Amino acid sequence: MTSDGNNGFLKGKILIAAPAMGDPRFSRTVLYMCGHDQFQAMGLVINQPMHALHFGILMQQLKLDQDNPNIPQMPVLSGGPVEPERGFVLHSLDYNVPEETLKITPNIGFSASTEILLAIASPNPPAQALLALGLSSWGPGQIEQELQENAWLICEPDEDLIFDQDYASKWDRAMHKIGVDPTRFSDIAGHA
Repeated sequence: MTSDGNNGFLKGKILIAAPAMGDPRFSRTVLYMCGHDQFQAMGLVINQPMHALHFGILMQQLKLDQDNPNIPQMPVLSGGPVEPERGFVLHSLDYNVPEETLKITPNIGFSASTEILLAIASPNPPAQALLALGLSSWGPGQIEQELQENAWLICEPDEDLIFDQDYASKWDRAMHKIGVDPTRFSDIAGHA
């Protein structure tokens, strides 16, 4: 993996599903890694909006809207197959509550509380936020094995790529960011 002071772990990196990804749940996904150590890895898919659900509807379902005019109509994403009923938010660190915010990078945090939802709907929301239901997680050695099998490509973090709402082109843009033309990518590892 990398030797960037992260001890070879992927926290804060973007993973891009390789064209030959064998798991259909992750086909053409772009995933932001929120945590990774020797025991587990966790991330959010950042390019799969749930077309029938947006933030305003979710706030109504949670009875948190209270006729609030500040509720943005931002999409809710499908963050992964684990805990699909639970909400997770990636956000800029202008919202940072030490007891609830996991600082991923100097600029990006991760929260999973009602308070972050209320902050998004406030007159002074975080400058950037992405809400997902569910997450993606792996046990010891699983993500490393998938990387060896060429299921994922690693991309350096890019806040524009993470937070922009052009979900349809995010996978292609991520591939181009690492210099890969997806139409020319081989799914055969180790062969020249």
